[in-house]
Amino acid sequence: MAGITIGRSLLTLLTLSTSVSCYIADWNETHVKNPKWPPHARFHNGQTMSMGLCLGALTAYYTWRSTPDLAAERDSITSAAVIGTLYWVTGLSAILYPGTKWTDPEFGTGAPQRPLFLIHALVAWLGWWFEMRRLS
Repeated sequence: MAGITIGRSLLTLLTLSTSVSCYIADWNETHVKNPKWPPHARFHNGQTMSMGLCLGALTAYYTWRSTPDLAAERDSITSAAVIGTLYWVTGLSAILYPGTKWTDPEFGTGAPQRPLFLIHALVAWLGWWFEMRRLS
């Protein structure tokens, strides 16, 4: 396995952001501390934050694990990119469910998270692309 590379660095940045940004974005009055949210909504928000942390950890594992050969290394990097994309793709798909909006009305309008979700997914596949080029 190679040491620090551009592709692995991008996947590692993605790992850190996936693990931490959900807590930064949601541990405030718009989500976890929102007095209008019922307890079950808070439960699902906690589930989402924990899922981000777990997906970030799993992405890190597949980005940096030792592999016996080139095929396994390529498979690990592909797994890291797929896993690293899941949190962000599911965030983008959430708007498709009935009655959802990007923000609650008291906190504004628009879709401020949409570009962030897209950028994170792109970073995963950019990291994958750099690693696949290096490994071919």
